[in-house]
Amino acid sequence: MAFTSYITDDSRVEQIFFHRPDIYRPFAQANDVVMRGPSDLSVKERELIGAFSSALGGCHYCAGIHAETARLFGIEPGLLEHLVDDFETAPLGDKQRALLAFIRKLVLTPHRMIRADADAVYAAGWSEDALHDAIAVSALFAFMNRLVMGHGISANETQFQQRGRRHFETGYIVPD
Repeated sequence: MAFTSYITDDSRVEQIFFHRPDIYRPFAQANDVVMRGPSDLSVKERELIGAFSSALGGCHYCAGIHAETARLFGIEPGLLEHLVDDFETAPLGDKQRALLAFIRKLVLTPHRMIRADADAVYAAGWSEDALHDAIAVSALFAFMNRLVMGHGISANETQFQQRGRRHFETGYIVPD
């Protein structure tokens, strides 16, 4: 249910961006760099981090779209749900689990982050750049989740598939 006059019940995030291009054009470019630019993390890993952060943050819209995008990049169907429902038994390798445990804590209890959390990520084999990029993805999605939920934007399964495919095929640059 839309909360503003420039958003309708079938709106996408782009409508917010179109409403205030002075704010969101540079932001859309930054989104594309964070999600598709050079990184120690694969695009598939970044999409999973985005979907996971959104699911933990309660944003059904972003979680649904980015779960679909992650699936198109090769994440196993159902992995996101398993991570959210029972993180400890989700089918992950130790390296991935360490990074996603950091993200989980960052989303759920950011005020409790300590050096040992980062050290666990490094001990699992991740670089400082990989950790930075994971943090950047999670931060990006925290912003987007609030933007979406604050405007009352929603979507259904069909829209998740369509919008996930669009991100898979074209990335994050919003057309004029």
